[in-house]
Amino acid sequence: MQFAQRLQALQSNVFADMDRTKTQAKLTGKTIIDLSLGSSDLPTNKTILDEIARSLNDPSTYGYLLHNGTQTFREAVAQWYSERYGIAVDPNTEVLPLIGSQEGTAHFPLAILNPGDYALLLDPGYPSHAGGIYLAGGQIYPMPLLAENEFLPIFADIPKTILDQSKLMVLSYPHNPTTAIASLSFFEEAVNFCRKNQLVLVHDFPYFDFVFGQTPLPPSVLQADRQKELSIEFFTFSKSHNMGGFRVGFAIGNAELILNLRKIKAMVDFNQYQGILNGAIAALKSPPGLIKETINHFAIRRNAFVQALSNIGWQVPTPQATMYVWAKLPEPWQKDSIKFCTELVLSTGIAVSPGAGFGKAGEGYVRFALVYEPEILENAVQKIAEFLSKNQNK
Repeated sequence: MQFAQRLQALQSNVFADMDRTKTQAKLTGKTIIDLSLGSSDLPTNKTILDEIARSLNDPSTYGYLLHNGTQTFREAVAQWYSERYGIAVDPNTEVLPLIGSQEGTAHFPLAILNPGDYALLLDPGYPSHAGGIYLAGGQIYPMPLLAENEFLPIFADIPKTILDQSKLMVLSYPHNPTTAIASLSFFEEAVNFCRKNQLVLVHDFPYFDFVFGQTPLPPSVLQADRQKELSIEFFTFSKSHNMGGFRVGFAIGNAELILNLRKIKAMVDFNQYQGILNGAIAALKSPPGLIKETINHFAIRRNAFVQALSNIGWQVPTPQATMYVWAKLPEPWQKDSIKFCTELVLSTGIAVSPGAGFGKAGEGYVRFALVYEPEILENAVQKIAEFLSKNQNK
């Protein structure tokens, strides 16, 4: 049986690969502490759940939901964004509901790229960004993110021969997996660069609320492209509102980009169940303090985990954003993060994500997801310490 060549680029996925290894570890009797997947363990707010529950008793919500049926949700999104960022948004032409931001980033390249066109992607970066390019028949030019550059790409390093063949740039800050944040001036530079080189600018923005302490809220790319000339931005309810399993998000941006993504979406799906969108509207209207409680909860976990790593001699930067810790591996593991993660989970039951799974420039790092309470995270670190001690001469 022969399959499409486009599948060749999709043979490996960091989350699927770790899932197979976790299953293998379970079969040997290991109890898994899964720090590999950024799926929040905190409960969804009752106000949101109550709205979804109310919808379940309304038969008018049971049918297919076409685009016109999402009008109330799109209006709520436009109002939320305008109040937050001070930029007017047309709910009819500049907003599109999504089944999570991952759907948007995976499908959007189909609307922009012809086979062989290049897209400029962050390296390391979220896997669906690359997957969407490959499904569209495009080629990827990785923009390396290095610690010495604060995990920001250097646009001047991109060769002109690549730019001449490029149609698209994908950014995402606060960044998964490195936890880096970007300033408004960085986005202004990115918008100017894309305008000069006739590129569409995509910003994947799942951690728009997920910053700690006195760190300013991260900027929207549309604050640097206020006329929405060339940009589209993807949002999700999965992180700040603990709604990962509900699969709900949205896109805001240039009307032509929104229209053409809508054409792709219309061929693939309708929309979520109406009750899910009703819950999302309740989330958009919820008091900011509810999200702050979630962020504070993760800050406590972050502090406990970073301190626990420090106690075993593994020094890592304290992240200012996201639900992750991006850690440079100790010797002798820096050249094989996949081997480290595989042997760690098989030996201890502690599952983490290898940096190489996010791109070539991620090699030598691992990503920890802070999805357990501090005592469990501290227990995980102790098991990691025992593993490192036993394998220090590898």
